[in-house]
Amino acid sequence: MSTLELKNVNKIYPNGFHAVHDFNLTIEQGEFIVFVGPSGCGKSTTLRMIAGLEDISSGDFTIKGKRVNELGPREREVAMVFQSYALYPNMTVYDNIAFGLTLQGVDDDVIEQRVLNTAKILGLTDYLDRFPRALSGGQRQRVAIGRSIIRKVGIFLMDEPLSNLDAKQRVTMRAEIAQIHRETGATTIYVTHDQTEAMTLADRIVVMKDGYVQQVGTPKELYFDPVNVFVAGFIGEPPMNFVRGDVKGGKFNLGDNVLDLAPVLGDKLAQYEGKHIVFGFRPEAIVLGNVADAYPVKCNVELTEMLGDNTNVYIVSGTERAILKVDPHDTPALDADITFSIPHKDVYLFDAETEMVIR
Repeated sequence: MSTLELKNVNKIYPNGFHAVHDFNLTIEQGEFIVFVGPSGCGKSTTLRMIAGLEDISSGDFTIKGKRVNELGPREREVAMVFQSYALYPNMTVYDNIAFGLTLQGVDDDVIEQRVLNTAKILGLTDYLDRFPRALSGGQRQRVAIGRSIIRKVGIFLMDEPLSNLDAKQRVTMRAEIAQIHRETGATTIYVTHDQTEAMTLADRIVVMKDGYVQQVGTPKELYFDPVNVFVAGFIGEPPMNFVRGDVKGGKFNLGDNVLDLAPVLGDKLAQYEGKHIVFGFRPEAIVLGNVADAYPVKCNVELTEMLGDNTNVYIVSGTERAILKVDPHDTPALDADITFSIPHKDVYLFDAETEMVIR
């Protein structure tokens, strides 16, 4: 039986704002689900409805087959980690982690054993007598997570828990959260606007925009098989390149280059004759030079960014601009005229009107 199921869930505020539209999702026991999307897309609102912190306007939310729409947060047996650490500054790490159990009247001996076990999992054993002000941001976030996992509930909810950390701390904490998930085996729902966090942590990702679910799938499915322009552009760093234009005589203009779409559209070519489409390709999918079974594109190099493991190359062809991701040893010179190739198999075409993928 699935742990959680949301059926046609909507959130409409008293002022009429429709924040979440017909949200449907089934989450299995032990899954790590990530809600991702830009600010204001409805992901945190959905998480708060799951937690019981926001009322569900319509639809059904069940946990292990039981409808819980009207139950409060404590009755749902979920634990939540917020963006802010929300630690008690006058309590030690030990007391912060133990706080929930203390309120429940759990015996001191039991509390001590569970706090020590939780601290060991989180690498906080040496910090139990310290106060939050003496901890780094990453350590404070681990205390906040510890306060949640010590309750031994089956569902963890995390709302942008790493957004207050610097880049290095976020990388470390991502690995720690993944390890905690493996050790606890709990169902986890995680909200972020960072697609890198989503791709590295999730079993499945829910991509949202303007309150609507755009696509649900594994990181691999979203990266290689996006259903529309939004998902294709949101997943991947740098984002997918898009060129808009018309199909004329089976051809498409990418800057100063004329591309024959027959190898990609096949028997659908006539169907899209005269139509406005979106031509997409990922920066890392290209090959420098001219190769077989690919579209050669002549362009000029405007800018390069050497990042260590790769170089981002900003190019222009006619009025169109794009980003290429190349091996740093192959970095072209500024203002150089180069040719790169886009393999036919790595081209994505979208209907310009609906922005849905053309399969």
